[in-house]
Amino acid sequence: MESTRSRLDGETAGLSVRMLGPLTISRNGVPVVLPASRKLRALLAYLALAPHPVGRGRLCELLWDVPNDPRGELRWCLSKLRGVLDEPGRRRVSTQGDTVALDLSDCLVDALEVTSAAAQGPDTLEVERLRVLARLFTGDFLDGLELERNPHFNSWLIAQRHRFGSCHAAVLEQLAGSLPPGGDEAIGHLQRWVELAPFDGRAHATLLAGLAGRGEIGAAEQHLAAAARLFQSEELDFGAVNAAWRAIRDRPPAASPPTPRALVPVGPRLVATPLDAGPVEPNHASLAVMPFVEEISDGTGGGLADGLTHDIITRLAKLRDFFVIARGSVFALAEKNIAPEDAGRRLNVDYVATGTVRSPTGGTVRGPTGRLIVSVELIEVRTARIVWAETFERRPDDIFAVLDDICDSIVSSISAEIETVERNRAMLKAPNSLNAWEAYHRGLWHMYRFTQTENEQARHFFDMALRLDPTFARAYAGLSFTHWQNAFQRWGDRDRESALAFESAGHSLLLDDHNPAAHWAMGRALWLRGEQDGSLLELERAVDLSPNFALGHYALSFVHSQSGDPQAAIGSSDHSRHLSPFDPLLFGMLGARAMAHVRLGQFEEAAEWALKAAARPNAHTIILAIAAHCLALAGRLDEARGFAAAIRKTLPHYSSDDFIDTFRFEPDAAARFRQGARRIGLG
Repeated sequence: MESTRSRLDGETAGLSVRMLGPLTISRNGVPVVLPASRKLRALLAYLALAPHPVGRGRLCELLWDVPNDPRGELRWCLSKLRGVLDEPGRRRVSTQGDTVALDLSDCLVDALEVTSAAAQGPDTLEVERLRVLARLFTGDFLDGLELERNPHFNSWLIAQRHRFGSCHAAVLEQLAGSLPPGGDEAIGHLQRWVELAPFDGRAHATLLAGLAGRGEIGAAEQHLAAAARLFQSEELDFGAVNAAWRAIRDRPPAASPPTPRALVPVGPRLVATPLDAGPVEPNHASLAVMPFVEEISDGTGGGLADGLTHDIITRLAKLRDFFVIARGSVFALAEKNIAPEDAGRRLNVDYVATGTVRSPTGGTVRGPTGRLIVSVELIEVRTARIVWAETFERRPDDIFAVLDDICDSIVSSISAEIETVERNRAMLKAPNSLNAWEAYHRGLWHMYRFTQTENEQARHFFDMALRLDPTFARAYAGLSFTHWQNAFQRWGDRDRESALAFESAGHSLLLDDHNPAAHWAMGRALWLRGEQDGSLLELERAVDLSPNFALGHYALSFVHSQSGDPQAAIGSSDHSRHLSPFDPLLFGMLGARAMAHVRLGQFEEAAEWALKAAARPNAHTIILAIAAHCLALAGRLDEARGFAAAIRKTLPHYSSDDFIDTFRFEPDAAARFRQGARRIGLG
């Protein structure tokens, strides 16, 4: 792949699209005149960043607020884009079926160059490439392109500006730190960082250290006073910056400057998540995975531990549940033999994961006689408490398959444990004191109770999270889930709740199309609307984005169990449970497997899996109904009647029609379940 510098040097020889500032296009160095339509420009930008073709319906919802003919306006915009972008023998605007895509692979697109660099990690880039990246930023992303009465597009735009702004700050920080301290260029980048992030205490402390290193104490104190007034105007605590300045000012002349990151533990972090992860909010949970230590009996280094660490960091980042510190930062600290808890404090993270890879029985880790043993600990930095620890032991018959399986287990366990800790912490706080992250986790706590009252509480807290942060994609996915539950459980008007589930999922996708939870929410919403093919496409996209996303695999099992491939349903159910064996939705994973066995005519197996589902403490009425029908089909009528009686205590008129109408079974499956219902008086 060409470097950013070489692509920029060759810009005059091709098409260039600039979005980090006002939207401009040039061909062979000559500006291309764009039509005056702001929506055409917005469409171009959205398609340029979209990782895959976008449906026309989604584009219409994004850009047109109840127009007379949205698809007609979209066709007009696309025809104008072809005139701007296409060339003889080179079509860049592609329409296939009901989708639209742009192919800009042979063009310079500044935002995509920055996306690529962010995925690689700013701390891994050479100084010259950092310089080139810094020059790409000439203003806000799509400066001046807000659209009136287009909340969907404007929400997406706000999220993108947060993300690119965070990346710009990371590039400036890394660039300043890579240059000779106190030099004019380094100071210039630090001043730009402060302008970009005026309330980031670490930016101010780094600039103060740079000015002091040049002997410009007076200039530093003038900057300190101005920054203090700025923080005071917003009622923000400036004490950490003052403390950092005292440490800088009072150090002996020959001493090396202290690390501003350690002195001022505030501000955005360098993260391993892709550029289009959610907007940076300091209150989100954060994690550093320190390099695992490889202990090999023959004293040689095998490199498996480093590879496992890299895979864990990458897979956790793809889940997009929280911020994950980039690989370069944690490996750099590990080389200095810094203890995990100290590393966590220096990196200003909430959690640190550590581990070892060893083979204690005699051979190397790769050896045929040894057993691969991976031990992991997850530490809460604030309390130095181990919140989770586990040891995985496997015979390494296929070392790479074994490592892949262990990596899956580690990633899913870390994600689940952090979510549990965050949920429980949010429950201990007063509701009016919650920030967006805490309100979201408070919503999850209520959501997993699976009652109508708790579901309404969950909706309330997801709404609160979105009022505090309108760009919080996962909060929209949670909100979609509450509407989905209202429709599925018949706690509200099914059509209305289905529409709200779809609308909320759409907001989530517009904000973060790379978030697996957004595609999961959309897949489930489409299932409610009877669009099975679209549902499966969205759910498959969710697990493609993050193979460790257990709920995505479960949702695939759920859809396949009713009218898709029952064998695929069983495989997806098993995989979801392997990834998240204590999941709050475990009853659903087990119930989906039971329904798949019914479709295969395996009634005894269906009964056993249904009983496991019904035994879960949070199993609701629909799960009990699955158990009643499966047991009846297996001929276990007394047990089936017991579940039927339990259902009718709360729903006296419940029948097989209610059960069948809840799902979307193929005709043969529906007939089988009705047959079972007649045996126990639910027909």
